[in-house]
Amino acid sequence: MEYANLLAQVNSSTVVAIGLILGLGGAGTAIGFGLLGGRLLEGVARQPELSGKLTGTMFLVAGLLDAVTFVGIGIGMFLLFANPLAAAFKVAAGQ
Repeated sequence: MEYANLLAQVNSSTVVAIGLILGLGGAGTAIGFGLLGGRLLEGVARQPELSGKLTGTMFLVAGLLDAVTFVGIGIGMFLLFANPLAAAFKVAAGQ
């Protein structure tokens, strides 16, 4: 019975960690996109002749910013479906 309770604690802690990874990753990306869009508008307002170059650079940085979120999603899915913590706990408990 104690084994089941400890495994449930490991799984619940993992779910909380996944929620934090996805939530904070999404919030960080949203803040980043807001700052990026604001800076683009400021740059185009100052120098309208560079709007094409600034927009291209903005889309490049937006893609990199989105990639960070997708890495967080990948880590979250790994922890959800192939939880290494639970597997190590099962090995240590001998089950």
